[in-house]
Amino acid sequence: QVSLVESGGGSVQAGGSLRLSCTASGLARGYCMGWFRQTPGHERDGIAAMGRSGKTIVADSVKGRFTVSRDNNSNTLYLEMAALTPDDTGNYLCAAGGPGSCRLLWWDFADWGQGTQVTVST
Repeated sequence: QVSLVESGGGSVQAGGSLRLSCTASGLARGYCMGWFRQTPGHERDGIAAMGRSGKTIVADSVKGRFTVSRDNNSNTLYLEMAALTPDDTGNYLCAAGGPGSCRLLWWDFADWGQGTQVTVST
């Protein structure tokens, strides 16, 4: 059984930075892991993901500001968030998919964490 635990969320002012972490247990190393953002009344938006090969995919809306990385030894996925804006506010969910290539489509991911809240104020 896969367990995903996120941490690192919080409240920051616009222009600030945060680093999110997601530690997976029960997940085969190298499987696709990703970050999604959920806000009330909206579908989960794909933010960034990283697969077995180390190839990353990042949403256009955060490209140049957010960086995804992974420690395969500890099966931990990170999201470095910089130059935050109020539009980045939401519950950031960590997700684990399969051994294939990563896509930022929530239905590709079978396992989900509870999320960590990020709130950006002006």
